[in-house]
Amino acid sequence: MFKNKVTELLDTALIERPDLFLIDFTINSENHIKVIIDGDHGVLVEDCMFISRAIEHNLDREEEDFSLEVMSAGAASPLTHKRQYKKNLERTLKVRTASEKIEGKLTKATEDNITLEWKVREPKPVGKGKVTVNKEADVPYENIVEAKVMIKF
Repeated sequence: MFKNKVTELLDTALIERPDLFLIDFTINSENHIKVIIDGDHGVLVEDCMFISRAIEHNLDREEEDFSLEVMSAGAASPLTHKRQYKKNLERTLKVRTASEKIEGKLTKATEDNITLEWKVREPKPVGKGKVTVNKEADVPYENIVEAKVMIKF
């Protein structure tokens, strides 16, 4: 019953703010509510406060004792939602599939797959030395085991 009420409040808040989307939501046996959100344009502290207030201000602590934690998906967190890929276009990703690891620039994110581009040095077809070659890979979402944004300083 409590989880249904919290889920309903969370869904209502996310409908009110369509730029935000849910990454993870849990309630443990001690009624600790943990909400992880992301946004099409990032997440500000105010966005977390909005979600927190939408939940907390509509629950009665006299009826249920609970704790609430609302946070944004961390910069080093793996991408789990298709919308996260779209917001990270032109950034470098490290993608792991069952058969390979690819690090490249995310150039396209469709409903079915992502496209990564990168450069490699390969031996020249004729003669000595190496030449830089542009590579591209289309990776279906269902093949992605883990994808992370590579943070450059």
